[in-house]
Amino acid sequence: MATLRRAVTYIPWLVSVISGASLQRIAEPFGYNPTKVGFYIYVPDALVPHPPVLVDPHWCHGDANAAFRGSQFATLADKYGFIVIYPDSPNTADKCWDVSSRETLTHNGGGDSLGIASMVRWTLDKYGGDKGRVFATGVSSGAMMTNVLMGSYPDMFAAGSAFAGVPFGCFAAPGNNSGVYGYWNDACATGKVSHTAEEWKAIVEAAYPGYSGWRPKLQIFHGTADEVLSYNNYNEAVKEWTAVLGLSTTPSSVTEDTPAKGWTKSVYGPDSWFEAYSAAGVPHNIQVQEDTVMKFFDLACKGDGCFKWGKGGLHSKCRRSRN
Repeated sequence: MATLRRAVTYIPWLVSVISGASLQRIAEPFGYNPTKVGFYIYVPDALVPHPPVLVDPHWCHGDANAAFRGSQFATLADKYGFIVIYPDSPNTADKCWDVSSRETLTHNGGGDSLGIASMVRWTLDKYGGDKGRVFATGVSSGAMMTNVLMGSYPDMFAAGSAFAGVPFGCFAAPGNNSGVYGYWNDACATGKVSHTAEEWKAIVEAAYPGYSGWRPKLQIFHGTADEVLSYNNYNEAVKEWTAVLGLSTTPSSVTEDTPAKGWTKSVYGPDSWFEAYSAAGVPHNIQVQEDTVMKFFDLACKGDGCFKWGKGGLHSKCRRSRN
């Protein structure tokens, strides 16, 4: 088990060169943060009015600084005027995220996910951010947390993009998982956790009982040769999120060799409500596709009318339900 936890380390493909603004640690109180997640933020010198907010949780054995330097999102924030939050895991043993506890898998229940949600609320208030344009993306453990945020805080996040992760709830510790923050679920990691689409849907809906508002759109990426988090998690995630979004498990379109040779894009629902990318022969160290993420989140858009999807554009319920 310890070997697997060490193996989940992600090696970034490229390093950003940032000038002007810098990564800042927020030391002041920013809201309820029961597990003491570290709060780092990148605010470009030139913000657009009502800026979007992107949350980028790091991988195991990484940290906020590594996530900041391990992709181009801060550089893109400089260009397009959005804010990036880089949470820092409080788990000093391996810096993996809490994706196993009842608290983190419950809306406003606690755990690491609530600390991150508090960061988002603070940022939206301080910078007059757009509550309808809050996004999350991550790799490995960061992808797991992205799935958790989509399930536990559907009222907060408009969309997510997860690279080499697992479905929401897959890593939950068995039995009474209250307070079980650092659990490594070997069964999920090795692809032995399987549910029907309706069972997966029930797991997600139990995170926020009674919630009937807008659900985030989502894209997932997974390599077929992933040696740390089994490719079976890709298939289970497809079942889970198509059920949650009320979509058929049969894709409406399939495109080969996109965004890279050997990668297959499957689209589900109108206007890409859910996208799944299968990367042939790619191991756990999957390459982040910033351009694809930016397009999915519509983060290059400035001004009114950004990030619309579904019939007639952004559904009014989406904005009404954001907290």
